[in-house]
Amino acid sequence: MPVVPPTAAGTEIHELPALALRHALRTGEVSSQDATAHFLARINERNPLLGAFVTVTAEQALADAAAADARYSRARKVFGTGSHNGTPGGNRDSLPLLHGMPLAFKDLTDVAGVVTTHGSAALEHKPALMDGALVTQLKAAGVVSLGKTQVPEFGLTAYSENLIAPPSRNPHAPSRSSGGSSGGSAAAVAAGLLPFAPGSDGGGSVRIPAAACGLVGLKPGRRVVPSGESSGDPGRLVVTGPLARTAADAALMMDALAPATGSGYLDTVEQGPRRLRIGLTLDSPWSAIFPFTPEPEALAGLEAGRGMLEHAGHIVAEAAIRYDNRYPDAFTTVWTAAVGTARISPHREALLTPLTRTFRRRAQQRSAAKLNESLAFLRQFERDTITQYGQWDLMLMPALAQTPRPVGWFTGATHGDGRWPATEWAHDADGDYRRQCEFAPWSSMVNVCGLPAITIPVYWTGGLPGHGLPMGIQLVGPAGSEALLLQVAAQLGF
Repeated sequence: MPVVPPTAAGTEIHELPALALRHALRTGEVSSQDATAHFLARINERNPLLGAFVTVTAEQALADAAAADARYSRARKVFGTGSHNGTPGGNRDSLPLLHGMPLAFKDLTDVAGVVTTHGSAALEHKPALMDGALVTQLKAAGVVSLGKTQVPEFGLTAYSENLIAPPSRNPHAPSRSSGGSSGGSAAAVAAGLLPFAPGSDGGGSVRIPAAACGLVGLKPGRRVVPSGESSGDPGRLVVTGPLARTAADAALMMDALAPATGSGYLDTVEQGPRRLRIGLTLDSPWSAIFPFTPEPEALAGLEAGRGMLEHAGHIVAEAAIRYDNRYPDAFTTVWTAAVGTARISPHREALLTPLTRTFRRRAQQRSAAKLNESLAFLRQFERDTITQYGQWDLMLMPALAQTPRPVGWFTGATHGDGRWPATEWAHDADGDYRRQCEFAPWSSMVNVCGLPAITIPVYWTGGLPGHGLPMGIQLVGPAGSEALLLQVAAQLGF
């Protein structure tokens, strides 16, 4: 993998791919303190417009970066100044995989000593006593945490707006949303406030913001990243995956999230995939309850992606997928179960957003039998859907049915302009939810099936990459196909 030297004329640290920055950190061309200070300055400059970060932990980040530089100095003394594969002295084990890399975590994830708000005004905001499993794993891999990024309340929505901090905005068009629930992380990566970031995905929460912000977003399959899964998730829907600017950067993060015993994701990402049979579909399990028509931009993105795949030698053909129309009710029941059991003081319930408050009340009113019935249905839905997908090597569909939506569009925030704090969220919970399902109708069923999927930004409404709004495709693969999906993304030039 060729790297861009950070000393190249006109190249700033935030412009480097994550893989190139890693190389620079491991060879001493850039110190972790310099990289951390650079990204903190970027956050200070751009976050007031974007709302990507809720909390910035600058003092702790600089201290952790100094510790990383001290670790590098010790390794240099032991292994010398030579470099092989980006590792001082040619010893792959002398530094952790992501030595000194600046990173940030969604504000759903505990970082010791930092408040986890879960995007909610209804919770008491106290510093976490210890790191969550994901944070522990990535800190062990050498990352330096810069803070916490914006999320919707409890990560429930496809937009990152809440009642405690300004909304997360799209760097390509700040009047638009960056998506959700990993919207703050996606905005930060797209704006060069971070080299890459981990996101969590329980119904599209990596892929939706990645598509909205023009990034590569990979949702791994179930149990691939154990540290990113929760015991409080009855449907086993939520997984952790990377938000990155390139497939190689996403592969690098996957090597930290899911360390391999053999060849890692980065070692295989540039290997050309075999010729694939890819089924193209616009079918969605939400169509029966929420009929929708994809916008022309979504279809243009799909056709662009199809053309790129065919040009690469793959066979793309129409695929008809039949989904059971009981899916929406079952998914919603399981998806909202956890919010019904969240520990919220009765006197603070009124501080919940309208959508959360409604879903919480309904979840509490449901019987355990109803939840178990829905879980059983989703397991059958999983088997049926995987059988249908199994006729193809990969499934192809748009990443989103609409262009990134204006801030405030889902909630009907006062004046529709997303001003914060909004004095009123006009849309009721059901209207809000319907808008989300029509915006991202091809996301949640992938979580139910436990399959890996990737979104790739193949089209821009302005005609050129980085011009206008991004539109992407989603590729869904069989269990264990994370590396294949990354290979395809790299093959298409991402």
